[in-house]
Amino acid sequence: QVQLVESGGGSVQSGGSLTLSCVVSGDTVSVYYMGWFRQAPGKEREGVAAIAAVGWMKYADSVEGRFTISRDTAKNTVILQMDSLKPEDTAIYYCAADRRSLLKFLMLKADSYSYWGQGAQVTVSP
Repeated sequence: QVQLVESGGGSVQSGGSLTLSCVVSGDTVSVYYMGWFRQAPGKEREGVAAIAAVGWMKYADSVEGRFTISRDTAKNTVILQMDSLKPEDTAIYYCAADRRSLLKFLMLKADSYSYWGQGAQVTVSP
């Protein structure tokens, strides 16, 4: 059974940075498509960034150029580096994984992923 555990959330002022980590247990992270999603109060869950098993990445327009997704296979971990944070980035961030090959336009769709972490709160103050 694959399990995902996020860490690294917290509070930061606008313009600051945070790094989220997602440790994968029960399988090898390199064979999975991995995604980061977020959900703000009263809003739907939205895809933020994703990385394919073969390495290419996809970002939401709202975070392009500010967020970077990467994979550390030695630590079986996926990382989301978040820079130039804005108050509108405030949300609970979730790590997700799926072993199927995903078409690029599906990589930021929540329905594409079978496994989910418990979430990590990110709060950005003005």
